[in-house]
Amino acid sequence: MPELPEVEALRVFLDDHLVGKEIARVLPLAISVLKTYDPPLSALTGGTVTSVSRHGKFLDIQVGPLHLVTHLARAGWLQWKDSFPATPPRPGKGPLALRTVLSGGDGFDLTEMGTTKRLAVHLVRDPAEIPGVARLGPDPLADSFDRDAFAALLDGERRQIKGALRDQSLIAGIGNAYGDEILHVAKMSPFKRTNSLGEDDITQLYTALRTTLEDAVARSSGLAAGRLKAEKKSGMRVHGRAGAPCPVCGDTILEVSFSDSSLQYCPTCQTGGKPLADRRLSKLLK
Repeated sequence: MPELPEVEALRVFLDDHLVGKEIARVLPLAISVLKTYDPPLSALTGGTVTSVSRHGKFLDIQVGPLHLVTHLARAGWLQWKDSFPATPPRPGKGPLALRTVLSGGDGFDLTEMGTTKRLAVHLVRDPAEIPGVARLGPDPLADSFDRDAFAALLDGERRQIKGALRDQSLIAGIGNAYGDEILHVAKMSPFKRTNSLGEDDITQLYTALRTTLEDAVARSSGLAAGRLKAEKKSGMRVHGRAGAPCPVCGDTILEVSFSDSSLQYCPTCQTGGKPLADRRLSKLLK
């Protein structure tokens, strides 16, 4: 799933490639992709892109007074095209979900692999009309998101820290992968409870959060859209690397599997050498 660093890199890429360009047409190619119907996508035809912004994991392409907002979900991606075939694709065929063509002939496709279709496109007059945007917590890379702001968010929370980091209504933009990476840098168990964090723990976790996300954004900066997935994977220290050696201590990275996801961690760096029980609602083995 694209998370904050990849979506931010896509924002920068699209800002360079879209702003000031005229929209020729926007074609929905999957019945599930479009979540709004007023205004219609045809309202974008002939409009000029004025800005590209990000709300957590949402991309926001502004065309005059309208906002074309996309959430790539778990298996969605954006593919830039310098040109398109003269014959438009047939709806419902393959991974294509939506095509945006500029007056110059270039543009982008939104694609989604797999059978679970969660990629979402909204055309709205105000991004706050989208429930997923309206509920977002603060952006962790915002200048105002300092250590004290982070501590205030955690105050009163009573849950596992991995779940808190992934909660978009608490902090916007962090998903499963960077949650694992942040906790590895912070040397914390993903099952550690938020209400057990001391002041030093909060400082350590905040520093790990900022540095992990900032480093990932810096690695992705300037890359073409097609290279971002590979960059994300190559930069992971523990996520997706179960069975491999930890790059810090050399211990074997372990995994906990759930019904629809998994997490990875280093027992030496994060759990005092003890494995976490690999079943749902696990607790740290004492």
